[in-house]
Amino acid sequence: MIKFVDPRGVVATPEQSYELSRDVRLNEGEGITVALLANGFPDSELFTKKVGLALEKRLPKVKTLFWNKHNAGVAANDEMLDEIFPACDVAVAAYGH
Repeated sequence: MIKFVDPRGVVATPEQSYELSRDVRLNEGEGITVALLANGFPDSELFTKKVGLALEKRLPKVKTLFWNKHNAGVAANDEMLDEIFPACDVAVAAYGH
């Protein structure tokens, strides 16, 4: 007899809802600047730039800016974050590989 096991674990923490601070879809992204942050894994730069192109196609008035932290094993440094925070409204970070 075959026994099927559900690989999903039990959620131990309650979900926390939140309100989006910006709706990038309004007015086709007008007035919104999106930070694109590649994590440093191979091809993360290419993948993140393609995400930016897809955003720009879907939201023709959105502006995208790109950063690459070059090392997936460390957090983005303060210098990079100091560039991103004042220049961008939202961020998309590559995660995993």
